[in-house]
Amino acid sequence: MAALAWLFGAAPLARHGAQHLDMNTPAQDPRHAQGDLFESGARFSIDTSFETARRFALDDHSWIEIVPGWMSGASLLYEQMRSRVPWLEHDRRLFNRVFREPRMTATYPDLADVPEQGLLQAVRALSSHYGVTYDGLWMNLYRNGQDSTGWHRDHRSCRKSECIVPVLTLGTTRRFLIRPIKGGSSMTFKPSSGDLVVMGGRSQQDWVHCVPKEPGIAGARISVNFMSTAQGVRDRP
Repeated sequence: MAALAWLFGAAPLARHGAQHLDMNTPAQDPRHAQGDLFESGARFSIDTSFETARRFALDDHSWIEIVPGWMSGASLLYEQMRSRVPWLEHDRRLFNRVFREPRMTATYPDLADVPEQGLLQAVRALSSHYGVTYDGLWMNLYRNGQDSTGWHRDHRSCRKSECIVPVLTLGTTRRFLIRPIKGGSSMTFKPSSGDLVVMGGRSQQDWVHCVPKEPGIAGARISVNFMSTAQGVRDRP
């Protein structure tokens, strides 16, 4: 019941005895449970045990997993990413008209260029846990409730029949919807800052997802999508 409550936007599940990873020390060193990321000494860590993870079957071949509170101190990382990432606006042509995308984006195809070491630790933790080599980042900045993304699949970065795509939320809570690609009822998630949403199986082939507009929201949200070059290559026949 607690997981279902979080699914529809209630308070995140509490964590008990979760293992944490120090963002300032090597990922493989178990002696460090938690540490400082910034010079100010603020605490910042991730849960490498994935103890709060709850998985929901979308159908026989697709699933979505939520990990409430996966990253502690996420608001600090949010502030750093807002100021240090080179956010860009893009235009898109549709029906012979040019539209400005209602969000800002940034991409890091080379992890060596990522401005925050904390995200590199997150990459290693996710790669180890899900058995996928994540080697790039795609980020969206929703400046307020007027920014959004329409229904879509991550078809360019997920061309295999089955993929695992983690998405980390930083900042303001926004609705995240997913529904069958052929139509039908949608499931609604409301991840808070530091929460992880993971789409797996055939969720990128048979399902679509979106972040709809919410005019009453003034705060900004950053979504960090962890990408894998290997998942961007189609399966061989």
